[in-house]
Amino acid sequence: MVSPLSRKVNIFSCFFFLSFFSFSQTPDNYIALLAPEDLMTKVNAIVRYDNQRIEINAIDDMVVHTKRIVSIYNKYGDKHANSLEFYSDNSSIKTIEARIYDSAGNEIKKIKKNDFTDNSAVSGGTLYSDSRIKYYDYTPISYPYTIEFISEVRHNTTAFIPQWRPVTGYFLGIEHAEYKIENHSGIPLKIKKENIDNNQVVEVSENHFTIKNLPGVNYESYSPSLVTFTPNVKPALTKFNMNGVEGVNTNWKDFGKWVYGELLTGTDILPQSAIDDVKALTEGVEDKIERAKIVYKYMQDKTRYISVQIGIGGWKPMLADDVNTLGYGDCKGLTNYTKALLEAVDVPSYYTLVFGGRNILDIDDEFSSAQGNHAILCVPNDGENIFLECTSQTNPFGFSAGFTDDRVVLLVKPEGGEIVRTKRYEADESIQNTIANIIMDDTGGFTADVNVKTTGFQYSLHEGIENKTERDQHNYYKNYWDNINNITIENIDIVNDKDTVILSENVKLSATNYASKSGDRLIFQPNMFNRVTTIPSRYIDRKLEFKIDRSFKDTDEFIIQLPQGLKVEAMTDAKEIKSQFGTYSFKIETLENNKLKYTRTYILLKGNYPKEDYKAFRDFRKQIVKNDKSKIVLIKA
Repeated sequence: MVSPLSRKVNIFSCFFFLSFFSFSQTPDNYIALLAPEDLMTKVNAIVRYDNQRIEINAIDDMVVHTKRIVSIYNKYGDKHANSLEFYSDNSSIKTIEARIYDSAGNEIKKIKKNDFTDNSAVSGGTLYSDSRIKYYDYTPISYPYTIEFISEVRHNTTAFIPQWRPVTGYFLGIEHAEYKIENHSGIPLKIKKENIDNNQVVEVSENHFTIKNLPGVNYESYSPSLVTFTPNVKPALTKFNMNGVEGVNTNWKDFGKWVYGELLTGTDILPQSAIDDVKALTEGVEDKIERAKIVYKYMQDKTRYISVQIGIGGWKPMLADDVNTLGYGDCKGLTNYTKALLEAVDVPSYYTLVFGGRNILDIDDEFSSAQGNHAILCVPNDGENIFLECTSQTNPFGFSAGFTDDRVVLLVKPEGGEIVRTKRYEADESIQNTIANIIMDDTGGFTADVNVKTTGFQYSLHEGIENKTERDQHNYYKNYWDNINNITIENIDIVNDKDTVILSENVKLSATNYASKSGDRLIFQPNMFNRVTTIPSRYIDRKLEFKIDRSFKDTDEFIIQLPQGLKVEAMTDAKEIKSQFGTYSFKIETLENNKLKYTRTYILLKGNYPKEDYKAFRDFRKQIVKNDKSKIVLIKA
């Protein structure tokens, strides 16, 4: 009997002489131990062969062919198996299969179409959706192993042509990756190429790209997103079909006009009862922003978020009437509903497409296409845009920090799309102010009343604590102040002022043996409640630039009542540090009645920095960690 590997050798021999540019895989691709030696260093997996071919046959007919062979060397590489395909009512999986090979290239398992798990492609929080996924989750017996995946998917929509992003993670080598679009539709195809130079990409012909022997990228602290420096090819047709609805996409204005006309028009009709409600609530309120605040609160109190992934490509919102009746909707439906409510009280607003998430990701303002994963609402106000997050029942009006802040978005207007940027929160707008009154005892323990006030991005990090159970709140503060051993949380009072967007956390606590004893002396660190404890990793030869996503400012003031009979013998001198990355300062002052005052300010500035500056940034943080450990020595008076 001829082994699978032998058959592959024979097939390879037949095809080798056909064309130098055939790009067919070789038998060695199935043998994990025969990957190119220069790709084996510090990788979890290597893409041995990846071929994605996209046929665009008509405005409503696209077929995506995929063949991928990946050698996986440890548990961290399992995620790169990627043995999955998505489908929906507007796409169908014609072929899907996989094979598993051991380290020597012997086939050990064949996975047929019926062996793949078929599930909804969205989370349990989704009410209904036509998006589904077929996947195979292989549990390896040993490493390394190789997996081959083959699929063919036919799509009735051409609005979402797959991009080429061959580097899908850190510590992933690429032996051969290939991407080709065959456009038979007669419709012009737009292509944007990013990070092609210096990444071993060869443009074989128009819309045909390959990579050979690209080493894996090592993760480095504060690295920018992979998509900003790894190869990426973005395609889009200038005319497209999205689930039966044709659109024009020559620029963002045209695309936005299509969204407004085909996806939004006719979805904003409200029942008269809802119109009467908001008109009654805003009666006599002249200022449009005040009216908008009242309507936003009405929407928050009346609805809740549930994901609904149906409609035209999952892009068309539910009818405003349905949201009003049912009391729920997804980001599209709730945004559209809020827009309709505002229109009822003469407040103009614009449906807005955005990439939402903690990490900041822009809609590409230079390349119009179906982009974004979230919808928000823009309320223009005298040259300033106020953005509303309509999926949250708790968000303050106009607050976007942490999820949709500081990024390029698309406003959808009747006359067309407009590119703008959401609010950027500067350091003075993202403040954490910690004030503490501390009473120490002569055994090294203390009691303290601590108040932490946060605004801006820092508010987004703390908001929601008030909704936790008492037990979870206690655990939260014990972890938050994990530098304090033997801590007991005695009382918690949290006030969330949504008008000023200030979260105030008032915590009463105590601890034993915080100060260490050395003979007749007590030694303690006065920065009890806001320390920087981590130093960024050191790199002898850093490869990547680094990025600080957001600015912030910490201010601290601790009043420390010393025990009777003890006085200060020694304490660390004041320190001030200035750098291009921010500033840091602290000082300790003696007050009357045997008290000390510790004050500290730390400002970190957003920015993209060259790799050559990383050592200076690390030194800046290293000095902060050192000074946050400053000490005071007490001795008997």
